[in-house]
Amino acid sequence: MKFSIKDFKQFGKIAVATAFLLSISLLSAAKKQPQLVERVDPANWWVGMQYDTLELLISGANISKSTFTLTNSPSKILKQELSKNGNFIYLTLVIAPSQPAGNLLFFFFFPLYKKPVPFSYPLLKRTGYSPKGIDASDNMYLLFPDRFANGDTTNDANVKMNEKIVDRKALKLRHGGDLKGIQDHLDYLENLGVTALWINPVLENNQTKESYHGYAATDSYRIDRRFGSNEQFKQLSDQCHQKGIKMVWDVVYNHWGIDHMLYKNLPDSNWVNWFSTFTRTSYRAETLLDPYASEYDKKMMSDAWFDNHMPDLNQKDPHLAKYLIQNSIWWIEYASLDAFRIDTYAYPDQKFMRDLNNALRQEYPTIHIFGETWVQGSPIQAWFTEKNGLNKEFSSELIGVTDFQLYFAITKGLNENFGWEEGFRRIELTLSHDILYKDANRSVTFLDNHDLSRIYSVLNEDLEKWKIANAMMLTLRGIPCIYYGHEILMKNFANPDALVREDFPGGWPNDPINKFEYKNLVGKEKEAFDFTRTLLNWRKQNPWIGSSKLTQFVPNDNTYIYFRTSGDQVLMCAYSMNEKPIDIDLARFAECIQGRTRGQNILTGNRVNLDGKITLDPKSATLIQLMK
Repeated sequence: MKFSIKDFKQFGKIAVATAFLLSISLLSAAKKQPQLVERVDPANWWVGMQYDTLELLISGANISKSTFTLTNSPSKILKQELSKNGNFIYLTLVIAPSQPAGNLLFFFFFPLYKKPVPFSYPLLKRTGYSPKGIDASDNMYLLFPDRFANGDTTNDANVKMNEKIVDRKALKLRHGGDLKGIQDHLDYLENLGVTALWINPVLENNQTKESYHGYAATDSYRIDRRFGSNEQFKQLSDQCHQKGIKMVWDVVYNHWGIDHMLYKNLPDSNWVNWFSTFTRTSYRAETLLDPYASEYDKKMMSDAWFDNHMPDLNQKDPHLAKYLIQNSIWWIEYASLDAFRIDTYAYPDQKFMRDLNNALRQEYPTIHIFGETWVQGSPIQAWFTEKNGLNKEFSSELIGVTDFQLYFAITKGLNENFGWEEGFRRIELTLSHDILYKDANRSVTFLDNHDLSRIYSVLNEDLEKWKIANAMMLTLRGIPCIYYGHEILMKNFANPDALVREDFPGGWPNDPINKFEYKNLVGKEKEAFDFTRTLLNWRKQNPWIGSSKLTQFVPNDNTYIYFRTSGDQVLMCAYSMNEKPIDIDLARFAECIQGRTRGQNILTGNRVNLDGKITLDPKSATLIQLMK
């Protein structure tokens, strides 16, 4: 369709842009003219991006009959393609390097009107923020937003949402926690020693049930209104940065919620992996690398659904792949994110995951990306990481993983008798498998999370065992992450998982006691909090620990000793699971002690003499910073 210069000039004068996050405000050719373009994803972009070729997903009334043209711009439309269901147009747009920030003026022709209809697409100026990434010097804190704190009771329920009930007594209903609640407790996190905040997903989950957990998104560009708004999340990110706390985004590529706006109006049936009846994934990630695995079992792992209300996405579809990648870049740029935690990393198409990782790292070289790899065995876990020599087909470009293998080793090792492969030796043996990784120090270590039984319960509420486990997590290699409430000994078993997603006491206005306030901690709670805060803040003041060399010695006599060394800085970590005190001859560790004769116990502040031997207390963790 051809337009005259006169038409363009006429409509160019009235084309005034407004944009607000998730929607494009359109200019009408006449007051009574209907809004023909209803939504564009992504809602805006930025000039000067490496990712400069966009595929806009445009929907609207009778969109299939529209033809788009771009004028008065160095940028270009490369391609226009109608979706298979006829309700969307894929518009491929190349943003020129010389394109100024502002509004990109489009015209589209709709047969009912004699003249082209204008609308504008916002191209914003970049803020210049560069992700800080996370590394092994950080102290990450994971919190469940619906259960952490309720700072705004007015958004607890929303009559426009499918699930309207808020009931704190119900395990799987929403409890009202929100972004304002997190904002209100940033001082608490800062005081604790937190330097990175991982929040479970906060995108809209407009599901009819169990919408509280966040892992079934229904709008990929909108924060759930019961948590707050897009702008409020951006504010939270900015406030975290002001306190030296990095922001970690929790994202799901494997599936959406069954009420996702695009699942209910699928641009193409190829966006989802289908079976004749509901078929659940086998959860057997080893089939992806097993040289003997059947094609059937590979398909059951990657293509079957995670749950009946979570449609399994087919990332092999090029349009869906672009949609997901663009969405991730959009959130990083919009909200100044520092790292990505990728849920169910093993389940999506792995070539897509590689392309995603490459795209994110090309645009943001300093971002950190780690994937959830809840798998069995170090070789399987390491296979998903970059340049490890195990994945012969391609490098995944995934920087790190959630280190379930070390989690298994610590939780099992501290609950079994010492033996040839048991107890502390299980932990030492697991760490020896780090030869499989390019850099195991980039993986995330943990003792519990939103899917796992709380470590205090796993260790039979034995506080001394709990201290040993925590001291190891916070002094071994990797990026340590503690789960909200861990520091005050919240407990329970994940059966069901909602039992480990309980409300933080004091996070709600009418709670009878507020555990965010130190004065309200009692007994073992206070002891655990002091232990956690001491270690986190020591780490915060000694960032060398993150890049230091780990040297471990084979456990003997139900004891385990290792060292962290960086130049003149040396930390000796000694553990005993014995019921009586035990003397340790230090001559064995001469290569790490290097003639030093004194140190300071960083947990107690006491001086320690290193003149031949030290005595380890029964069932204890001893952390000694050596002095020259």
